[in-house]
Amino acid sequence: MHITLINLTPKIFSKRSLGGIFICLSLLNTSCKEEVQEEPFSLNEKYYSEDTQLYLPDDLEASLWAESPLFFNPTNMDVDAKGRIWVTEALNYRLFRNDPNKFKHQEEGDRVMILEDKDGDGKAESSKVFVQDKDLTAPLGISVIGNKVIVSSGPSVIIYTDEDGDDKPDNKEIFLTGFGGYDHDHGLHAMMAGPDGKYYFNAGNAGPHIVTDKSGWTLRSGSLYNGGSPHMIDNEPGMVSDDGKVWVGGIAMSINPDGTGLKVLGHNFRNSYELALDSYGNMWQNDNDDDGNKGVRVSWLMEGGNMGYFNTDGSRKWQADRRPGQSIPMAHWHQDDPGVIPFGDNTGSGSPTGITFYESDLMGEKYRGTLLASEAGRNVILAYKPEAKGAGFELNRHNLITSLPEEEVEDAKSRATDEDKTKWFRPSDVVVGTDGAIYVADWYDGMVGGHRMIDSTGYGRIYRITPKGKKLSRPEIDLSTTQGQIAALKNPAVNIRNAGFGLLAAQGAQAVPAVKEVLKDKNPYHQARAIWLLSKMGEEGVQIVEEQLEASNPNIRLTAFRALRQVNSDILPFANKLSKDPSAAVRREVAVAMRDMPLNQVQDILIELASRHDGDDRFYVEALGLAMDSKEEEIYPTLQEEIGAEALDWNPGFEDLTWRLHPRQAVNGLKERAISEQLTEAQRKKAVTALGFINDQSAVNAMQEIAASDIADVKDQALWWLRYRRNNEWNGFEMEIPELKANLSPEIQKEMLANKSILTKNNSSESDKIKAAQAMAKDRTGGMMLIGLAEKEALSEELKTEISKVIFQNPEQAIRVLAGDYFSKPSTSKAITLEDIRAIEGDVTKGKQVFLGKCATCHQVGEEGRNIGPNLSMIGAKLDQNGLFDAISNPSAGVAFGYEMWLISLKDGTVAYGFLQADGPIVVLEGLQNEVYNIPAEDIAARKRFATSIMPKPTDLALNETDISNLTAYLQGLK
Repeated sequence: MHITLINLTPKIFSKRSLGGIFICLSLLNTSCKEEVQEEPFSLNEKYYSEDTQLYLPDDLEASLWAESPLFFNPTNMDVDAKGRIWVTEALNYRLFRNDPNKFKHQEEGDRVMILEDKDGDGKAESSKVFVQDKDLTAPLGISVIGNKVIVSSGPSVIIYTDEDGDDKPDNKEIFLTGFGGYDHDHGLHAMMAGPDGKYYFNAGNAGPHIVTDKSGWTLRSGSLYNGGSPHMIDNEPGMVSDDGKVWVGGIAMSINPDGTGLKVLGHNFRNSYELALDSYGNMWQNDNDDDGNKGVRVSWLMEGGNMGYFNTDGSRKWQADRRPGQSIPMAHWHQDDPGVIPFGDNTGSGSPTGITFYESDLMGEKYRGTLLASEAGRNVILAYKPEAKGAGFELNRHNLITSLPEEEVEDAKSRATDEDKTKWFRPSDVVVGTDGAIYVADWYDGMVGGHRMIDSTGYGRIYRITPKGKKLSRPEIDLSTTQGQIAALKNPAVNIRNAGFGLLAAQGAQAVPAVKEVLKDKNPYHQARAIWLLSKMGEEGVQIVEEQLEASNPNIRLTAFRALRQVNSDILPFANKLSKDPSAAVRREVAVAMRDMPLNQVQDILIELASRHDGDDRFYVEALGLAMDSKEEEIYPTLQEEIGAEALDWNPGFEDLTWRLHPRQAVNGLKERAISEQLTEAQRKKAVTALGFINDQSAVNAMQEIAASDIADVKDQALWWLRYRRNNEWNGFEMEIPELKANLSPEIQKEMLANKSILTKNNSSESDKIKAAQAMAKDRTGGMMLIGLAEKEALSEELKTEISKVIFQNPEQAIRVLAGDYFSKPSTSKAITLEDIRAIEGDVTKGKQVFLGKCATCHQVGEEGRNIGPNLSMIGAKLDQNGLFDAISNPSAGVAFGYEMWLISLKDGTVAYGFLQADGPIVVLEGLQNEVYNIPAEDIAARKRFATSIMPKPTDLALNETDISNLTAYLQGLK
């Protein structure tokens, strides 16, 4: 496959040293699938240029459509009916961490900009401010729907209405508010119009999200997440929303345009940056992992699905639930737990951003049906042609647009330097224009996420991708006629379709014939849009939609069923019919529609759906689990009678369904299977796992019997489950197993408790207090006790002075670092600057020795080092030299989630410190030697979470300029 290289030299800000930028667009369509497999394109790794460069396949071309100063720091884009691009800016990004005296910012708040190519030459020459508002602080989402401009800027979704069309807001409405994550990457994201006329959007896990819609319905979503912004408040796991459900972490939602009908569509993400819907109603998203854990994902979201970041109520991190032998990605997203949707494509490490679904034929029919996902951390736009597989999808990834040769995106060493800024391409969003072109926003920077940035000027760019030799022109959209409204409905731009949708729906029966004609369109996505619309156009339209339940295309059948669910309260006749559909995807839709319906109305449908499960479709069994949510105990006896058998004779489908439902009635059968040598090891272990999710004394008893058996493969597994569950869901049940609880008894900390008593007694002499304090300052436990006392302002200035002389020699690195927040640290040598290390050529071999000598005490690269801080095995895929130096020299500027240090003081005076892994009846801390502290909540007197990173600054590690230059050279090559 030939790759064409396009030269795109900026004319504005050209004084900047711009690195090579490449864009790779792979040929993604069913008809050329074999060609792609036989002749995958490769990039020219030897090509270097200081100009802006884009790699493209030979049927596409690219142009620099707009750049600063037309706008700055683009976070999100949308397109209006005139073909203009609207951009949200984030110049006021994390000014609580990023010095406003250094970084360009807006005193009057961030802005929404309108960019336009007035002369149609393929380059924007005009920009104007639509609104600048102090309520806009690093907004992460924008949608232009008619005369409404919907901006997502935590804690609120704000609607600005331009009544007179002068590109200035005449009205401002706080549409929804109460979302967590103010000025935070993991907060509120963009809202968009779905094919059904509702608005769809999502929010990351920086909650809690406590939001009431205009009908009075309240969402409450919380989790263990407590980091990242001084504006955050403590989350509370396990909150119940007005629908009676517990929604956890990041959430996807829909709402009616009038602000009523808020509904959760999926949950338990970390931070899905944006939600995309195709015209069938499928939801697509990406999500980032805990940095460095190679667990970033691009996913299809099943309605109501749990995507598995936390445990089911948000009280535990994945590390606390990781099972022996589990890979990090599988543990990270709880993929082996019943009740969790498959994560889709695991893309490795990164920082995913905007996402869209391309449905037009204007780029060529082969690009129709392509999911485009921005990946700012890896300098790439990823592309997928989702292929139906059972009740879910298979996602085969291609690098569509990237600033790096393909092998560097995937695995090779980074060559980014200050002069070569190929890694400064940070795609923050991708949208489709009214002309069918693809537009890519580039927040041009050497750092991405983590509350940090390097570029102080706010520079940004937008690229336009079009077919080679074919001019794509923005259409004139005439909404005054039915045909103009039909054209809008078929437009490539997502929110433009909504204008045609609304006006045609308002016409009712009068417009039905015109809309019905769209069902004959060769583009199936256009057909699907017509189905949604017809369902809103009265009795005649609904009748036509019902006829589509007989369509040959399963996507059309499931779209018709989805549409009928929204307008027809009696869907059971349709559900009964489609429960026998040959398509697993159609049957899946029937299953999720049954979730909140009474069992006496849907039991026959559920039995029919369950009977068609073959045990080899995780998406399907999860849909069945959602269908039977809160009905498990009631329906299981009937399932056993209709499709079950004796315990050792379960077929794969029933075995899988029992694992997913794990009702109490299955305990005896699961125990029998777990200890039967007639079954395979995998079957026995699956039975043990199912028992581990049954919260009942009978399951505990069965697990103890299995642990006492002679079958080695399940005996050890059962013992692990008992010890693990004792510290969470099974804490209140009776069990007898060997203790593993870390010993925090006063006996262990006896000497330090005695010294602490001297410090806190009024009758202790000053000399005795100084002696006790200095002894504590030299001890790991005593040092943390002193920090706790300083936090409570329980130490005199004289004592703090004496402690300062000793505590910075404490053997625990974390104590030496955290002590700097409370005690006077001895002066260090001159701070090292980026200019200092730029002048020195780094040596990779020597850099590895620096890592092993100074960093490996906390960080891992491959199998070397310790797993205390974030894994650095792929850090070079995310940061260039500037970003690495910033991370090394300013470690507290962006503490990774999960690596905030906690100090827990117990009522008996003892202390424990480490990383919080779980909160509940048993609080779980992971200590700095990888020891685990399981602490009963009732024993805790006080908690303290530190904002300071425990990673020392370079001067504290005695690193000089040469050491840091060598270290960054080594880290840059880790991909």
